[in-house]
Amino acid sequence: MPKLMRLAILDDYQGVTLAMGPWEKLPHIETTVFRDTLHDQDALVARLAPFDAILAMRERTPFPAALLERLPNLKLLITTGERNRGIDAAACAARGITFCGTPSFGAPTVDVTWGLIISLARGIPAQQEALRAGRWQTAVGMELQGRTLGLLGLGKLGQKVAKVGQAFGMKTIAWSQNLTAAAAEAHGVTRVEKAELFAGADVLSVHLILSDRSRGLVGAPELALMKPTAFVVNTSRGPIIDQAALIAALTEGRIAGAGIDVFDIEPLPMDHPLLSAPNTVLTPHLGYVAQENYRSYFAGAVEAIQAYEAGSPIRIITG
Repeated sequence: MPKLMRLAILDDYQGVTLAMGPWEKLPHIETTVFRDTLHDQDALVARLAPFDAILAMRERTPFPAALLERLPNLKLLITTGERNRGIDAAACAARGITFCGTPSFGAPTVDVTWGLIISLARGIPAQQEALRAGRWQTAVGMELQGRTLGLLGLGKLGQKVAKVGQAFGMKTIAWSQNLTAAAAEAHGVTRVEKAELFAGADVLSVHLILSDRSRGLVGAPELALMKPTAFVVNTSRGPIIDQAALIAALTEGRIAGAGIDVFDIEPLPMDHPLLSAPNTVLTPHLGYVAQENYRSYFAGAVEAIQAYEAGSPIRIITG
């Protein structure tokens, strides 16, 4: 395969990609870093048309077939991580675009999940604000020991979140469409029915892949089953929870609060109604944003370019 000439690095919000990867190994490639996200497809085409290689940061910029068809120079598309539901793998293959991923490091989303849970349970953000304003101990928090952690999904991340919950002395229950009692029991978790999950959880944590089955899975009927003292935490994908139903439940006090790291629109617009919803802890999709993970991503991206140019692409994604 011929050597690549121009690489676009997309959505580098923090401006750290070049500093955290071994890009000096690719001195022949002209690299351009973009620190914003474009949602207009015409503007995106105008920006990306000259490039024959693109590095996408997770799902910040989707690549549907309609966009790929308008990028005739594109030969190599790399996503950080092992998969990316926002990139049409079949369309890449049809157009002869090599689509590949990179390694990840650890499970940094678990850290953020527990940061949100503890922040909600003990009211840490609000207590910090009160302290800085001269007010001392303005509320009474909830201890996690003896509470029920409900896991919507018990895959690799859900299993790790369950283990931490068990270390806190929490009862752990879980449900997903394909979860069996035996699979849950192998991780010390009780498999329950969907309604029981929502009704029984003191903390409900979402750990599903976004798909047609999971989109809007947590809606008004599910939220109506929850205790008024319960918290919802989502570090998976925003559209799994019906945003309007969540905001209504928060505004009407039908749940105690929500910790949200992922949103239906990212970056989150300043007029998004979640920003004014009560009893929330909101973070800007920090689940995978960790130094070790980034270094693994960007080293893997350099390896992918080198392998492509050598005629032996690695970590090809087909679906």
